[in-house]
Amino acid sequence: MRWNQQSALGSAPGSGAGTETGTGAAPPAELFGVKGLVRSVRTPEFADVTFHEVLAKSALNKVPAASSMPFTWTINPYRGCSHACVYCFARSTHRYLDLDSGEDFDRQVIVKVNTPEVLTAEVAKPKWSRELVALGTNTDPYQRAEGRYSLMPGIITALAEHGTPMSVLTKGTLLRRDLPLLARANEDVDVEISMSIAVYDDALQQTVEPGTPTTTARLATVRAAANLGFNVTVFLMPVMPKLTDSMEHLDTALRAVKEAGASRVVYGALHLRPGAREWFFEWLEREHPELLPRYRRMYAKSSYASKEYRAWLSRRINPLIDKYDLRGSADDDYPMTKRGSRAQSGAATSNMPLVASLTPPPQEALF
Repeated sequence: MRWNQQSALGSAPGSGAGTETGTGAAPPAELFGVKGLVRSVRTPEFADVTFHEVLAKSALNKVPAASSMPFTWTINPYRGCSHACVYCFARSTHRYLDLDSGEDFDRQVIVKVNTPEVLTAEVAKPKWSRELVALGTNTDPYQRAEGRYSLMPGIITALAEHGTPMSVLTKGTLLRRDLPLLARANEDVDVEISMSIAVYDDALQQTVEPGTPTTTARLATVRAAANLGFNVTVFLMPVMPKLTDSMEHLDTALRAVKEAGASRVVYGALHLRPGAREWFFEWLEREHPELLPRYRRMYAKSSYASKEYRAWLSRRINPLIDKYDLRGSADDDYPMTKRGSRAQSGAATSNMPLVASLTPPPQEALF
């Protein structure tokens, strides 16, 4: 499909083109202001999804010093995500754009179309420290929109050419397109690849993550990366009480991960922050109403599962991790890596995945 087949909903300032009508979304100028917005478009291949193309002022986001995240820099070329995972922790970030954390998060996707160019300029500066940059910490860089915008090749190239190690966390099988490029980058800087695969029941996966590739397709992507020499981490997150925490489900999951060639597994119980909590409960009421009272009790006082549940899950899953030899250097419910543990040259010795905490820092400013 070509861009001239798209329906332009908003256009570059001063172009005189049409404006958004009948979409149910706020006009682009109200969302972003005239400075950043290029246009808002819809395409036949993405039913009910609007892409808001913006010009970002910066590509690198510095994680606040007080954050427990094990990295200092992130890049998020997209805001919102067509994966539409009902549990996604990043949903609340859409509220900073005066969009809701439910359908708007799934269907109003912000695309920072100049990210590779802006990043290239930023990492070329003499003061750039060449610290590891994490990709996929907020919304997925390999969601379906990446197939149209192809921002990741330029991002990977900019980081690699300027000696910057990187980690990629994704649910997107589009990662396979860039595996040769990532393998070349890995010759010069450290590149870590992690695939998020939480659900190993096809029917459940399609309803809880309706916009994602199948579990089988993601496992095939793990295999493709492993065949190129990557030590792939699989994020078995979130583990959902009474939905994906049975011995049968967990054993099936870890066996499949091992057969796909992954090197380690990181797991974690479901956490439901405001924004995600409401959307997940709506899904639960539709699909599994019998579990709703239990979940309301479990998450009544905290966004996180209780210590008792996490301890129970640990006792259940850790023997399976050992059984399938999928233990990293510090696998536990919420693994941590100290910042600065990797040399700036990328010659790291730790086996621990760098994208350890899935709670993003506040991102109140888009540009």
